[in-house]
Amino acid sequence: METPTPKISKTAIWVAAARAVGSREPDPAARNPDHLAERLLGDPAALALQHPVVDALTQSYDEAMRNVEVVGNVRFMTVRTRFIDAALERAIADGATQVVILGAGFDSHAYRFQELLANSRVFEVDRPATQEFKRRRVVEALAGPPSNLTYAAIDFEREDLRSGLARYGHDASQRTFFVMEGLVMYLPEEAVRATLAFVAGHAPGSSVVFDFFYAPMIEKIAQLRTLEMPAAAKAFASRFLSMIQDEPWLSGLPVGGEREYLRELGLTLREVLLVGGEESIKRYLTKADGTQVGAQALAEAMARMAAQFKPPGQSSESATPPQAVVERMREQQRAMAYQLADAVVP
Repeated sequence: METPTPKISKTAIWVAAARAVGSREPDPAARNPDHLAERLLGDPAALALQHPVVDALTQSYDEAMRNVEVVGNVRFMTVRTRFIDAALERAIADGATQVVILGAGFDSHAYRFQELLANSRVFEVDRPATQEFKRRRVVEALAGPPSNLTYAAIDFEREDLRSGLARYGHDASQRTFFVMEGLVMYLPEEAVRATLAFVAGHAPGSSVVFDFFYAPMIEKIAQLRTLEMPAAAKAFASRFLSMIQDEPWLSGLPVGGEREYLRELGLTLREVLLVGGEESIKRYLTKADGTQVGAQALAEAMARMAAQFKPPGQSSESATPPQAVVERMREQQRAMAYQLADAVVP
């Protein structure tokens, strides 16, 4: 297999690797259901991407999950995958006959849900370079795509999505389910609004699922290079920034205003879920024994943070208690506000 060119999306590889590691979780109650992610990625050495979660593909699951950075990626992608899977199943049950996956990357829904989607048409939309590599991997790893899947090579930042999809046989009059996974933050604001308005122009009952940050978080990302932070955090930030160097974050939704934002574009918000929040942990990351995915690595990271928060001259016995650290982390998490949304055409 050829090594992918630099034009292949780094974030597509990173996200699929996190799904692949999460699919190794022994407990099905908290496992990432994307059992095809690892097969679609292929040989990790050929991916030409240095990142802890990619390196984790060559490690045992237990070893990989001792790295808190790997744990964070696995947890986020497990929540995201399971939320989208549930939304897809609901959309098909509600009568959707088309599924459009925007910025598809290594998305595996068309292959994992062949029985569910047997009477639906699926469109995977992506830039030509990433899509070409994906198509090659589908042939090599899965013996080819299902007959109801259409690959639509469209750069919808530069090409009108309506006319581009129509070129591949998409029918905007049909009830359609859209997946915008890991997409909103990478598009200019005008492209985000145009894409969501396009979704809203479909038959009533059509729906879309997407993830997003609030606009202030996008601004903070731009400031990461200049912020003072501990060495470990600096290393994490540096890796993250290298990942998005060619795919910068551009857009976020107004703080607390996602419902009105979507209403103005013709969509009704049905659910918004904080990724990493209590509900997402309960729903998607809690094992049958009541523990969480990556609990040990997270506890150790909290202990290290507790030591860092200890004021000068304070003994270790009187250091900030772990619960206070937990609360501080929760506040930080709320400020980051990485969320998933499910909206419908009324």
